[in-house]
Amino acid sequence: MLPNDFIESTRATFGEALWEQYLGAFDSGAPVSIRLNRRKTTDGIAGNGHERVAWCDDGIYLGERPQFTFDPLLHAGAYYVQEASSMFLHHVMKHVLGKEPLLMIDMCAAPGGKSTLACSLLPEGSMLVSNEPVAQRASILSENMKKWGMPNVVVTNNYPRDIRKTGITADIVLCDVPCSGEGMFRKDEATIGEWSMKNVEKCSAMQREIVSEAWQCLRQGGIMIYSTCTFNTRENEENVRWISENLDGEIIEIPTEKEWGITGSLLPGFDDPVYRFIPGRTRGEGLFMAVIRKKGECTQRMPKMKVNDKEKSSTEWLKNPEEYVVEQNGLNITATPKAWQPIVKHLTKELRVVHAGISLGTVKGKDIIPDQCLALSTELKSDAFPKAEVDWQTAIAFLRKEAITLDADMPRGHVLLTYRQMPLGFVKNLGNRANNLYPAEWRIKTTHVPNWS
Repeated sequence: MLPNDFIESTRATFGEALWEQYLGAFDSGAPVSIRLNRRKTTDGIAGNGHERVAWCDDGIYLGERPQFTFDPLLHAGAYYVQEASSMFLHHVMKHVLGKEPLLMIDMCAAPGGKSTLACSLLPEGSMLVSNEPVAQRASILSENMKKWGMPNVVVTNNYPRDIRKTGITADIVLCDVPCSGEGMFRKDEATIGEWSMKNVEKCSAMQREIVSEAWQCLRQGGIMIYSTCTFNTRENEENVRWISENLDGEIIEIPTEKEWGITGSLLPGFDDPVYRFIPGRTRGEGLFMAVIRKKGECTQRMPKMKVNDKEKSSTEWLKNPEEYVVEQNGLNITATPKAWQPIVKHLTKELRVVHAGISLGTVKGKDIIPDQCLALSTELKSDAFPKAEVDWQTAIAFLRKEAITLDADMPRGHVLLTYRQMPLGFVKNLGNRANNLYPAEWRIKTTHVPNWS
């Protein structure tokens, strides 16, 4: 049951017609949607007859919700399960991006939906800093970014003020800020019990703190994308107006189609372009987004740094080894895009970096154990390792970190398992058995075995 305070305030904000549309949405289930990873797959994984998400070229609505946990293609990073409204970021970025490489920061990124989307759209040669302040959520973010497989990502676990202190300035800063969650009421009933007017005020204040720090990480002329998954104007229009008036931001318009059902500003006296998704009116859950340019000429506070030539190297495992700097830190070997290595080193020195670039492997004696990150990387050279195509049952056993047996003619040593030609991860083939190298913390934990077709 919806809280009385929420009913009164939201009904007044929406007006009667919108409010009735919203209530009607509770009579139907939340739509199920996925976003394809075009670097790994095509439409084929979703089958035929599925509808497109109008504002996202890679988004697809599914007719029903499958048991995603038991789809090896999800674990391989072939697609991401994402709420359709959140994919509006795709449409926004298409209109603000140029062709030149740039630096983007996602300030509150977990679990990774918007970061996986962003890093796929950034111009070639760009870098994304994907940050999450909560350590446990940062671990989930790192896992999802590794599965997505893009090499141009640094995952950090810091507060926005810590990032501001590094002195980096980005071309785009995404602030998908923590909010009161009103837009998720239909999809997640637990959010209803957590809602209160007091929490709305608390969230609004916290959002301004986050934006104030994030704004200082944005270069003059750069773009901030502000978003919430809530409805009220306190966390939405009022905060956007505050950014415009207090931080000298210019709210810019993104063209949309009328049939998408997007609602503009609902704050009296505020008519700047903003984008609100309301269940019942749009085909998705609740979302609010605004795009704000930082006024002024382009500036750069980031100190100039040079690539350390002594650490240049290459690896036979990558498609384009000349584009990476390969380094060993302790027993771990990583590859960082050469163009961004100085900034990555700077961030590693100043922040808690959870993951950066491509984790290639771990040194063990005279051997190197290839990393799961390498297995799922879009930069993995196709013939770097022998491959073993497996069926669904074997793939699920592997993802549960169970013992795997390969065909007798499979070569000894490290072998890359694939499912429907999609890399899943490594085993070390010993002949009579194969050691499963799938990360223990990623394994499917349930013992339930579904009927999967």
